[in-house]
Amino acid sequence: MKYLKKLAKWVAILFALLIVILYLTDTDYLIKAVRTIYLNGHTTAYLEDYKHFDNKPLEVGTPEPWPNHKDYNSAKATEKLQQTNTDLGTIAYVIIKNDSIWFEKYYDGFNENSKSNSFSMAKSYVSAMLGKAIMEGHIKSLDQPVCDFIPEFCDGKASKLTVGDLSSMSSGTNWDERYYSPFSITTRAYFDDDLTKVMTGLKVVNEPGQAFKYASGDTQMLAIVIERATGKNLYKYLSESFWKPMGSENQALWQLDSEEHDLVKAYCCIASNAKDFARMGKLYKDHGKWNGKQLLDSAFIAKSVTPRFKESPQYGYGWWLRDMGDKSFFMMRGHLGQYVIVEPNDNVIIVRLGHSKGPGDAVATFTPDITTYIEEAYKMLGDAL
Repeated sequence: MKYLKKLAKWVAILFALLIVILYLTDTDYLIKAVRTIYLNGHTTAYLEDYKHFDNKPLEVGTPEPWPNHKDYNSAKATEKLQQTNTDLGTIAYVIIKNDSIWFEKYYDGFNENSKSNSFSMAKSYVSAMLGKAIMEGHIKSLDQPVCDFIPEFCDGKASKLTVGDLSSMSSGTNWDERYYSPFSITTRAYFDDDLTKVMTGLKVVNEPGQAFKYASGDTQMLAIVIERATGKNLYKYLSESFWKPMGSENQALWQLDSEEHDLVKAYCCIASNAKDFARMGKLYKDHGKWNGKQLLDSAFIAKSVTPRFKESPQYGYGWWLRDMGDKSFFMMRGHLGQYVIVEPNDNVIIVRLGHSKGPGDAVATFTPDITTYIEEAYKMLGDAL
């Protein structure tokens, strides 16, 4: 008994010492990571982790439900699609044709109103808000220096950094885009309670605006720029600029770094549903118009879905780009396989949400599941095209 008491005492001392070390080394965010992720049985961020973070709502206005297509749910998912959905833990698969719901199916206890994490699909929303801020005159152009808004980026190479470089992932910073390392800045940003402090600690180590390098920090820095330019919290700006005007049916939630600092995790973490996520795809498909009103400049949208760098044809400004045969798709993409995929010429939007993606490095390439979700949707659509 004495031995057990002694052991418990030493365990408590070691645990307390570990906590002190984490605070002294500024890695106390790991405590939140362990509590939020690992103690809930996960090894990375997951679809419903928003329940464990501070959030702010994206308010709705007058809801505009998607109409059902005349052939609504008349087709069955192909065998390959069904197998992929099972293997990768799909929770929502929706095909929208001519602005009507042509097919929808939900899995694993989720339904059309269930909230799940957008992950990096949020980057497309932030880019849209950049376009809105330019349209409203808060930001001069894509070429305006970041230094005008964040004084920590006014020296050396950083002085050449523009807001357009942030949107097109070409900042040249020392951001480390690793999701499974507990010590990467990506992990820190996910759990830290002061994202502005994290962002202003970055260094511009390469010439900005010269090459694409995927970095979540670029979007987070862009969020700070937009907030300072507009004088509005990003969650309020998104709600009033797009969420309400586009007739979203459900209130969404956007994760914060903390209630104290009140900055959204802009590179990720909007909790919503498939059909409300699809609305941004429709807005871009329709060149920025919604119900006849120009919510976003059409020239900005055209630029966004065009590659900035010839060597990196897969990315524009906040949107992923992919050609397949004679089809040209632009898409919102997020960790674990969250997708809003748009083919404007066919007037088709495909949404997939789920627990995991296909094999491969999603940052470096398009994982094979994306091909499957597109090809099988087109097989199902058949003559409806």
